Amino acid sequence: MDIKTVVIEKPESINFIFGQSHFIKTVEDVHEALVNTVPGIKFGVAFCEASGKCLVRWSGTDEAMIELAKKNAYAVGAGHSFFVFLGEGFFPLNVLNTLKNVPEICHIFCATANPVQVIVADLGGSRAVLGVADGEQPKGIEGDEDIAWRKNFLRQIGYKA
Repeated sequence: MDIKTVVIEKPESINFIFGQSHFIKTVEDVHEALVNTVPGIKFGVAFCEASGKCLVRWSGTDEAMIELAKKNAYAVGAGHSFFVFLGEGFFPLNVLNTLKNVPEICHIFCATANPVQVIVADLGGSRAVLGVADGEQPKGIEGDEDIAWRKNFLRQIGYKA
């Protein structure tokens, strides 16, 4: 067994969701779930088939996001893992619960725009996701000024009244 890290390649502002599923229909069900939840959503989804032809299956509404999904899914290469890359201005917050309700989705590893590294165990003929490193480690504990900034920021971007 060989432990590897795979750096997820994407533009800084692009959000993505990385998870694990269990069936080839994941691609179609994720596509339908996303377009039914957020009309006009721009995304790409790619799924690593774990048996049969073992292909990276894909779909989406935005060519650039589809390419990111395919490229990163192939690089991770772990059976039944999937990526959803969201176009500029679309966020995991708006689709995450919908995806969690897709029957074949087993687990969400992360949903972020941060730099991510996927820790993978390479077993020779298959790969397993051991976890993800999402963003950076904390540099301290927020104080009163930081709390005020956080609350103000959430109101500025429309997530709190």
